[in-house]
Amino acid sequence: MSPDTEKQHNEIDALLGDLITFYTQEQLSAGDIFHPVRVPVETRPPAAAEETDPVELNAKKAARPDEVWRDAKTIQSFHEQICSCQKCPLGRTRTKFVFGTGNPQAKVMVIGEAPGADEDAQGEPFVGRAGQLLNKILEAIHFKREEVFICNILKCRPPNNRDPLPEEVDQCEPYLRKQIALINPAAILCVGRIAGQTLLKTTRTLGELRGNVHSYENIPMMITYHPAALLRNPNWKRPTWEDVQQFRALYDKLTGTQ
Repeated sequence: MSPDTEKQHNEIDALLGDLITFYTQEQLSAGDIFHPVRVPVETRPPAAAEETDPVELNAKKAARPDEVWRDAKTIQSFHEQICSCQKCPLGRTRTKFVFGTGNPQAKVMVIGEAPGADEDAQGEPFVGRAGQLLNKILEAIHFKREEVFICNILKCRPPNNRDPLPEEVDQCEPYLRKQIALINPAAILCVGRIAGQTLLKTTRTLGELRGNVHSYENIPMMITYHPAALLRNPNWKRPTWEDVQQFRALYDKLTGTQ
C-alpha cells in the first residue's frame, strides 16, 4: 500500500470514528428515538399526504396525553383517567371531582346539572336534601339508587351554584357522552331545565320539554323538575310524579319489564 493510499485510509477511519462517536452521544441523550436511516427518495410519502391522512390524524389525536380517556373500556378506568381534570377553571376551585355513582351496567341514567355544596364536599352527586328526595322519587317508581347511575353534566361545582357556562359545558360534556357510551342505558331521566336544555341544545322551557320522550345519543330521554326545585316549590311535586310514572312506563316498554 502506497503512503498516499495508507493516508487516505487513515483519514476515512478517523472520520468514521468521529461519526460513530457523534451518533453514540446523540443516542445516549435522545434515547431510542434517534435512528438515522436512509430512505430512498422515491419511497418517501408526500408530505401533504401525511398531513391529510384521516387515519393518521385520528391516531395522533388518540395519542394525546389529555385524550387517552377516550380509549377507556370501563367506568372505573375512565374515572381514574379524568378525575384530576383541569381543562376549565372549575378544576382549581372544586373541593372534589364529582364523577358519578351507581351501577356501571345500569339500565337507567339520571343526569342533573352540576354538583352543589354537599356534592362538592363528598365527591358524590345528589347527596344533600335534593339527593334524599331523588332517592324517594326513584323508590316510588321501583328503582333503587344503587341500581341506576347518577351523574351531572359538569363534574365540578360552579361557584355559588351558578348556572354552568357554555365553555364549561363544552369541556365537560364529552365526558358525559363517554359515560353514556360505557354504561349504554336503556333510558335517561334528565332532571332540571338547565340539564335538559344543555343535552338537547335548545332554549325551550321545562314546561315545553317535560311530558315528551326525547333522544340523546340515540337513547330515549325524558325530562322533569330537579329535586331541589321541588324543595322550593312543592306545587311541582304532582307534575314530577306524573313525569316519573311516564318514565317508568317507557322503561318497562323498552326493556320488556312487566
